[in-house]
Parts: sequence; structure tokens; C-alpha cells
Amino acid sequence: MERIFKRKLYDRLLEWKRSQNGKTAILVEGARRVGKSTLVKQFAKNEYESYILIDFNEASKEVKALFDDLMDMDFIFLQLQSIYHVVLKERKSVIVFDEVQNCPLARQAIKYLVKDGRYDYIETGSLISIKKNTKSITIPSEEERVTLYPMDYEEFRWAMGDTATMPLLHTFFEKRLPLAAAHRQKMREFRLYMLVGGMPQAVDTYIETNNLSMVDTMKRNIIRIYQDDFQKLDPTGRLETLYMEIPSQLSQNSNRYKPYTVLGTVGEEKLLELLKDLEDSKTVLFSFHSNDPNVGMSLTKDISKYKIFCADTGLFITLAFWDKEHTENIIYQKLLSDKLSANLGYVYENVVAQMLATAGNKLFYYTWPKDATHNYEIDFLLSRGTKLHPIEVKSSGYNTHKSLDEFCKKFSQLIDKRYLIYTKDLQKDKETLLLPVYMTSFV
Repeated sequence: MERIFKRKLYDRLLEWKRSQNGKTAILVEGARRVGKSTLVKQFAKNEYESYILIDFNEASKEVKALFDDLMDMDFIFLQLQSIYHVVLKERKSVIVFDEVQNCPLARQAIKYLVKDGRYDYIETGSLISIKKNTKSITIPSEEERVTLYPMDYEEFRWAMGDTATMPLLHTFFEKRLPLAAAHRQKMREFRLYMLVGGMPQAVDTYIETNNLSMVDTMKRNIIRIYQDDFQKLDPTGRLETLYMEIPSQLSQNSNRYKPYTVLGTVGEEKLLELLKDLEDSKTVLFSFHSNDPNVGMSLTKDISKYKIFCADTGLFITLAFWDKEHTENIIYQKLLSDKLSANLGYVYENVVAQMLATAGNKLFYYTWPKDATHNYEIDFLLSRGTKLHPIEVKSSGYNTHKSLDEFCKKFSQLIDKRYLIYTKDLQKDKETLLLPVYMTSFV
């Protein structure tokens, strides 16, 4: 039986149901296999007297054809009730359009279905913004959009049966207290999250088997689904290559992703289209270089200078060892006990990017020349009100933070809090708060 995990987005759906009362539909978008259908089905089952779930991956031509002509709503609803053997009740039932990108006319119909007002509507979609899925339709303005990310660290702890850790860590963070003897265990627990990741099937496999090799096999299956999707979108294979090369690009410690190194010759317009499709797949996170750090960083971002992270660090680790038939258990055990010698700074940078994005932050970074051959770099810049929170990430307990210090001198008027995120216990170093990586979501 499928294991149902508690997800924070459930509460957001509840808020939508209560506040909108049928005035809008809600679209849950996210990468494939992130748990959208499971979440929405659970919500429909728990919060309504009845529901119809139309899976457009499998829906018949007859079902899809119902949305070709919306003149007779009564006919559409009678047909749906007859086909799915469900009685719909006015204002007490919901109709779910699952994988709605496979039936663009159903998505367009939302405008009229919402106006009709009898039922609630929830849509799920992956690759929902891809041009080919929207080019012939009008996107309904009656559609709210929310994103389901891979499970965050707190959701992962819940899945492990642990509801105490995150509130406790938050208290330590608020009081600026070190965990002392407990820190080592908390780091080990967090490294497990990095290895398994937050894709529900990977988490389920870990709970079921307690075997990281089996988890790796599941993660490879998910990546192959992504590869298939990328191949359909771009048969030349360039989209897939951009994704598969993320670990390699990050490991080079360069201050940007270099698409021409990865793809060779490609026109600028085609490259922008590929990057847009990659972003819309929700499998990755883009962090843009801010040319002029201030509170309106979106206005000064450099769209030609960016880093690309995996939206799930568990998948990132499997990608990093993709050349092996499977990532051997010994690699996982060494990663878990922090004994792997490879420079893992880029893995920590990826998990910090994931945690910041899942917490609702847009990702920006900043570099500037140190001398003729070296740069200073701030890994992440968060905007908070009229102030900035610069963040430097270290994969070790190494607690120097030269880039952070220089940045704070350079932009002293804009700085509120400053963080070094690393693998050791919480401590203060003058103005800088040194935070263990498992506290990232609190900043």
C-alpha cells in the first residue's frame, strides 16, 4: 500500500478552499514524481464529500472530448459522473484535473467551470509552462498556482517518525545556542536526508528497505523519467545534457554554469529556449548573479550569468555518480559518515540552494574581483525588507569567511544579518553567525 507522507502544501490547499470558496481553481505544479497526485488525491478524499479525479495521462478520448465544447455544462457533469461512477454534490465536491498539461483544453475550460460555480477544481501539472503545452490556449486568470517541491528537511523528519527535531532546532537557532554533544548526531541525520533526498518514492524505499543501494536504484528510475521527458521536448539531447552536467559544472568551482562548454555550438535564442524549458520542468533551481546587490535584486540580475542546482539533492548525488552502474553502498556509507575524500563543497551548496528555495526565497549570488586572477564570492544573497542577508557556504568546519567580511565592508549600509553555513556547531564570530547546515531553512 502506498505510504502517504505529510506535506506542508496541504495547509496551503486548505487555506485556498476556505478563502476562495470556489472563486478560483488551484494548480499544483512541480517536477515529475514529486508527489503532486498523491497530495491532491488525499486532499480531495479528506476535505470533500465526493471527488472525481481525471488522470489525463490515461483519460479516454471521450473524456478529453468533453472539454471541446462547453455550451452544456449539465451534460459535461452528467457524463463525468456516469463515467467515473461518482455522485457530485454542489459546493461539496471537487473535480481534479491530474497532469492537466496533457489536455490543454481542459485547463482552458477552468475559466468557465469556475464561473459555473458548482464545484471546486484542483489541477496538477508538470512541464506545465512549456510552450508546446500552452501555445494554443488561453491561460485562465481564475487559476492560482502553487509549487510542490521535493520534501524539505522537516517533512523528511516527519516521514522518519520524528516531529520533535525541527521545533527543537528552531529554539536553539532563536536563542543562538550550540547543540554541543547533540550536534554530531544531528549532522548524521541531515546527511541521510542529503543522500536519500526528498522524492517521496526514494524516501518510501528507504523506510521500506533501510538500504541506500535500493534508494539509489529508485532515484535512477526517477532520473530516467526526466531523461525521457527531456528527449521528448528536445530530441537533439541538449536539454538532457544540460541537466546531466549539473554536478560536473558545480564541482569546477566556477562562478557560473558554462552552457557552451557543455553543448558546444548553439545559437543564443535556442539556448535561451532550452534553459527556459529546463527551468519550467521544475527539476532544477537557477541562481542568478546580481550585478548590483540591493533589495530589488530581480531588477539587476544578469540573465547570462547563473548557476544551476538540482531541485533535489538526493538526485544530485546519484547524478554525480551516474557513470557507475549504481552508486555502491560503500560510497553512501562513506558519505553518511563524512569520510568521502572528494571535495563535497558543491553538494552542500546544492542542499543549501534547495532549502532556501523551498522556504520561498529567490536565489541570487554575487562575485567581484579580489585580484587579477581571483574573485570573492557570496554564495547566496537573501533580500529581507530593506536589508540583505549574505550567506557563505563551507563544506567543512573551516570557519574563515573572507568573502563575507569583504562584502559586508563593501555594502555595509545594506547588511542586516550575515551567515556562514557549514558542518560544525552553531557559534558567533563577531557579527557573523556560523550555522550548522541543518538550520538553513531558519535564516
